[in-house]
Amino acid sequence: MIMWIFRVVALVGTPILTYFQVSNDIKGIAFGFFIGLAIIGMEYLLESVDLLSIIVAIVGGAIGIIVAKLTDYTVVQIDNDSLTTFWFKYNIIFRYALALLGMILAVKKLPEADELDKNILTLGKRYGKNIKILDLSSIVDGRILDICETRFISGSVITPRFVVQRLHELSESSDPILKAKGRRGLDILARLQESKEISFKVVDKDIRNVDDISIKIIKVAQELGSSVITSDFDLNKLGALENVPVLNINDLSSALKPVVLPGEDMSIFIMKEGKEKSQGVGYLDDGTMVVIEDGKQFIGRKIEVAVQSILQTSQGRIIFTKIKNSHQR
Repeated sequence: MIMWIFRVVALVGTPILTYFQVSNDIKGIAFGFFIGLAIIGMEYLLESVDLLSIIVAIVGGAIGIIVAKLTDYTVVQIDNDSLTTFWFKYNIIFRYALALLGMILAVKKLPEADELDKNILTLGKRYGKNIKILDLSSIVDGRILDICETRFISGSVITPRFVVQRLHELSESSDPILKAKGRRGLDILARLQESKEISFKVVDKDIRNVDDISIKIIKVAQELGSSVITSDFDLNKLGALENVPVLNINDLSSALKPVVLPGEDMSIFIMKEGKEKSQGVGYLDDGTMVVIEDGKQFIGRKIEVAVQSILQTSQGRIIFTKIKNSHQR
């Protein structure tokens, strides 16, 4: 209702104002009516524009006018008659152009402001190797949260908004598995934003004309000169091809597995029988398989074993052991 009152005032009040202030005839009324229509037209145009963009545009226009004033002063100081005559003859056009250019640039560059990390600005640094980009797989994996909270990640962590959009699409999927992955990913991002141990933010950075998220991640990393955190083996290889540093969470996990040497003793809970006759099988906390010779009879018990050998396979490590004390037999 208030907007209609505003529009009526614009259409009726403006012609009255111009009639008394501009011209006391039909031309003054027509001029005022035209101005009123222009005001309502501007209101319709600005209705879909967010307040921040309007404020930024006003600031950009003001900066353009300030630049024009500084140029006026510079031209006067040069003290060249022909230049001064030319400049002040077209001064109004230059001011209009600079103000409009300031507004356009301010609004157009506004999304890029979100890409600036506050901590980096505080330290006087820019994007670079100190920035890590999270891809979709590392977010859904979830271990990145524990890694960040233990402060093994230095610098700042970001993720592009197109990754968040993909997670949102997954969270609304009809497939229960994809839906669970999407919701888990969004939950991990929310917890990263709440974490006080790491600087994390979502940035409005996108690569046009590219649909594959992995390629987009690599391209964004190339533009920012940063590295990528992932648990995707294919993205790891793609990063190597494009000379982009990639930190694979699975590689970190493998590097942090307990070092076990032949001859060492350990306690292991035997869960099931092995492939060979009389073998028992147990697992370490990190999931490493432990094969116990003659351990079948101790299934369901925790016993002491001695490491005999270690086999590294494409699926991981397998530790072969032997029951340590004969009285356990």
